[in-house]
Order: sequence, then C-alpha cells, then structure tokens
Amino acid sequence: MPFRRLQGIRRFPALFMLCLMCGAAGAQAAASLPSVESFFAYPTLVNAQLSPDGRYVAMLVPAKDGYVRLGVMDVATRVPKVIASFDAADISQFHWVNSDRLVFDAGDRTIGLGEQTQAGGLYAINRDGTDFRQLVLRDLQQQSGSVRSVLPWYTFFYSTIRNSDDIYVGQVDPGGTGKIKPIHLLRLNTRTGRSAIVDRPGLTIRWLMDWQGEPRVATTQDGDMESVFYLDPEQKSWRKLIEFNTFTGHGFVPYFLGPDGSLYVSSRQGTDKTSLYRYDLAKNSVEPQPLVSLQGYDFSGAIVSNDKKFLGVRFETDAEDTKWFDPEMQAMQQAVNDLLPSTVNRISVAGHAQTPYVLVRSYSDIQPVAYFLYDSKEKKLTALGNSMPQINPQQMSGKDMVHYKARDGLEIPAYLTMPNGAGKKNLPMVVLVHGGPYVRDGAWNWNREVQFLASRGYVVLEPEFRGSTGFGWKHFRAGWKQWGLAMQDDVADGARWAIAQGIADPKRICIGGASYGGYATLMGLIRDPDLYRCGFEWVGVTDINLMYNVSWSDISSEYLKYGMPVLVGDQQKDAAQLQATSPLENAARIKQPLLLAYGGADKRVPIIHGSKFRDAVKATNPDVEWIEYPEEGHGWHLQKNNVDFWSRVEKFLGREIGKPSSASGD
Repeated sequence: MPFRRLQGIRRFPALFMLCLMCGAAGAQAAASLPSVESFFAYPTLVNAQLSPDGRYVAMLVPAKDGYVRLGVMDVATRVPKVIASFDAADISQFHWVNSDRLVFDAGDRTIGLGEQTQAGGLYAINRDGTDFRQLVLRDLQQQSGSVRSVLPWYTFFYSTIRNSDDIYVGQVDPGGTGKIKPIHLLRLNTRTGRSAIVDRPGLTIRWLMDWQGEPRVATTQDGDMESVFYLDPEQKSWRKLIEFNTFTGHGFVPYFLGPDGSLYVSSRQGTDKTSLYRYDLAKNSVEPQPLVSLQGYDFSGAIVSNDKKFLGVRFETDAEDTKWFDPEMQAMQQAVNDLLPSTVNRISVAGHAQTPYVLVRSYSDIQPVAYFLYDSKEKKLTALGNSMPQINPQQMSGKDMVHYKARDGLEIPAYLTMPNGAGKKNLPMVVLVHGGPYVRDGAWNWNREVQFLASRGYVVLEPEFRGSTGFGWKHFRAGWKQWGLAMQDDVADGARWAIAQGIADPKRICIGGASYGGYATLMGLIRDPDLYRCGFEWVGVTDINLMYNVSWSDISSEYLKYGMPVLVGDQQKDAAQLQATSPLENAARIKQPLLLAYGGADKRVPIIHGSKFRDAVKATNPDVEWIEYPEEGHGWHLQKNNVDFWSRVEKFLGREIGKPSSASGD
C-alpha cells in the first residue's frame, strides 16, 4: 500500500542531552554572538558507521590541530582505538568491507582544488590495525605498473560484497573533459590487490548491486538516450528493460534489489509525482500500485535492510522520515524518538547483527549532526559525539517549510528561517537562491550558511522555484527555458510574500546565491531593482552563452547538445531570449551594491564568468566588491576562505540592510 506522511517532525526546545555535548559553547550566554569561525570550522566527528556484525563502530575524528584519523570502537567496551592515519593527509572516506576489514581513501582539507596534486588513492586495513595494504595510487603522475598490484589513481571505491574480502571499484577514463565517461567496474581483493574487470552492456553510468553485492543492473547512456539493463543470474546475459530520453523521457531509476531478487524502481508512471514501485522482471513491467507514495513530494530516499529482509524506507518530505515495515524496527524508532524528541533520528542497522546495538544519526534545523549508540535491549542511548560541538542549539534559529503562490498561480515551496530572538515583524531579509538549478536544495537540517545569516539577525528565505526537483513533474517542467523569466519571478514573488506577511522590511531585502543562485542574484537586481537593496553572489553564471562557449568547463558535451537546449535555451533558436536574460549583457542596469566572489580553479563556472561581468558592471557601478580565491573550485573548500568570505558578507549586509530604515517600524 502507498504510504503518505501525515505529520511533520515535532518541534521542541533543544534537548538538554545534546546541549551537554556542546562543550564551552553550551556555557555561553544565549545573548552572545557566535563567531563566524564557529559556523565554518571543520567537523570534529566527520562520520560514523556500524560494522556488519554490529560489534564495532568506525569513526573519522581529527587529531587536535592535526589530520583526520580512522578509529574503531568496540560497542561493548566503548574503548576507541586509532587504526589508521597519515602524517600529511586526512582520511576522507571509509567503508566496512566486512566485520574484520575496512577500506579508506586520503585527502587534505587544507588544500584547495587548484593546489591538489594527488588523488584519493584507496587503502585497506584490518579493524585491529594490521594487514595494511595500498590498493590505488594517489600520485597523478605515477604509473600503476611501477607498484605491483596497485591500481591507477583514477580508481575509486564503488561497493562492498557480502561476506567477502573483495569489493567493487570503479574507473573513469582520466583524459580530457566534455564527454560523459563510462564507469568501468572491477572486482578487487583487498588482501591480494588482484582485480578483474566486469562485463558491461554499454557506456555504463550507474550500477546497482543485488542483495549479495553483485552487479545486477546497469544504466547506460548513448547521446540523449538512457537504457536500463538487467543481468539474469541464470542466463548470464544482459537484457534491456527500458530505453528513454535522459533529459525529457519518462523512464525509471533502479533503486534496490531485494533478497528475493525483486527489483524496486522510482518512477512517475503517468502521474505528477515520482513514487517507489516494484518492477516485475518476469513481465518486464512496473507494477501498477506504488510501494511508497508521498503526498506533495517526489520519492527520494533509501531502502533499509539487513541480510534477512527489507526493513523499511527512508524518504524526505518537509523533513526526513522513515517508514518501517518491520514492527520491531518501528517500535525501536518510536523509543529513540521518545528519547530524542526534537531531532530527526536516522537509525542504521547492522547487516547481520550479533549485538542489540544500532547507530543513530541525529540532527535538526538547530542541531548539527550527532551520533549515538542505542541499546535496543536496555533501551538506552550512549552519545558518541557531535560533529560541531561548538554550536549551541539554543543560539540557532528555527526553520520551517512555507508555501506561497507565484503570480501565475503555481505553488512555490520554500524554507523560512526566522532569526532567534529578533522578533517576527519587519526584519531584514536575505533571499538565498539555490544552485543547480534542477535539484531540490533545501532541507530541514542545520545549514551553516543559513544559520550564520540568521545569527546576524536576518530572515532567510530559500525558495524552491519552478524547475526545482522533488515537487513533481509539473513543478519541474514549468522551469524549462525560464532562466531569468518565470523562475526569477518565483524568487521575487517569495520576497513580496514575506513583505505581505509583515515578516520582511521592504526596504531591507538582499538577494544572494551561488552558481545558478549567483545568476539569479544578478538577474534579480536587473529585473526587480525596487525589491532588492543589494546582492551578493559566488561562483555565479553570468551568461548562458558562456556556458556553451567556454571549452574548459566540465559541462559534458551531451548536456550541451541535448540537455541545455531543452532545459535552458537553444543557442540559435533562443538567441534573443538568451541575450535578454544575460546578466553580462545587462550589467549596466545594476545600480545596487554588489559583492562578487569566484574560484580561480573552478571548472563548472570558470572564472571568466566573473571577470567579464566584473569589468562590465564596474563601468557603471562604483559599489562593486570583487573577491578571488585562486586555489578554490566551484565553492569554498578551505576553512580560511569560508571565514573570509562570510565575514565580508556580514560586513556587506550590515552596511546595506543591517540598520532599521525609518519606515520599518523596528
């Protein structure tokens, strides 16, 4: 039967148990202003995962003023042990291969994209710290043949295999840019380093593993056509299940293969919203009734299972939730929620549990991620750690989903964050526009950028304008070829809705965003000069034609040929529209104060977007601040640059909209 979420997350004051984890921040007076550094510090607990047998938890924890290390803790003794670390690198990601062995890769969070000379590599180690082995090279120049049984640097972890020392890794051809590249799958033994390539049906861009971890479904792409193939375990041959247009077609996405061999897919099946369905492999068709259907939202989430059965489905509506089909798991979820009533509590189960413990990942709009062990036998929680212990939830600001009508009647969802303790009327507001733009960006969680702005007294509105995904086909389809047009109107209509509600001071509204959000910032200043007092954008697109013409961008040639003409605009057929909706071509119309920031190593929106626009707008606007971070890519990776950028934004907003206007009534 379809499941429909009827009730949102319950909202309570910050839980005292989590506040105890906040360290010195919890002792601060509520009135003190959190520092910009506290929002953009590196996490102190990066990740935690339960071993397949449930007896151990592996965690990434940085040394004090040092690199991130990999540790393992026995859930019974609660004694952690560091099993792997590098002298001059972080451990970035890890995965349990089985209950005795892990794999991990390397990185350096203190080095920007433009300064990186090494890849992540891949390494294996036993949970007691023995039998260490390098599986993949890090050095981009070193040849794999120079190190016996070590794969080249462009190899990456893909998935594990049940009850095996083997894993699957993927390889993507390293040469050049501009083409969609297939993922070559290899089976790799983590003890010997020996590998073997897996047969594939075509230019495979995604793989789906079965219950045992073996590749069973492959998604291929050829031009603008996408196909899904199934590997019959008896026939040992690939057969095509469906073919459809990648950008405009109505196919399905393979999601999960159950223990009985059942295939589950996400699809619209002629409706407006995507739901989760079972695919009948014998009949080669999607079953008519969805397994999970969400009122008002597309299905997006994950299936939760152990080695015995399909336990439940995790999904997102206005906030994350889980529907458990297993009664024991549903009872456990309720017990955990009773102990942590103010947070989303994501339960992770062991594949073949030998202990009563599960891992709980807990968070909310005001609480960064914290990890707990829950003893289902004793019904007790044990705190493992908080990702951002310096953040005091009592100083953070609540976020809620709201809806407003666009001028043509389309309903627009948005997240609204009201600054804590700043009142409810005539406040300065930042309209923060997400990138993509064909994604769902907002979520009911702790967001460092949003919370930083709110901590400085600003209402933050995050519109899910038309073209955003997650809210149905109609909402997505309405955004085609609407850059700078109806998509832009949706953002402006959100600001005007906030004014009409008495929330926003009409004379103190600023627009900001990154990537597409940067484009929308500039177009907002052009189209609605009476609405926005100022704008700040980073790594923003400044001209659609530049997206087509800049050859050193990482946008694929397939997207440029098949996707952009349909979704954004055809360079020839829509030439007049692309010129009319180009911030670069209309730079002289921007008179408001403006802050621009770009990364010198950005391959998604190369810095020429920023430099050409900077030169154009400065010719007629003296109030333009330009920031360049030469080592950064498409967004800020380095803590120092995040702190620098948002400190500049704080000063910029304080100068432009921070002070109450005479008509605001503050």
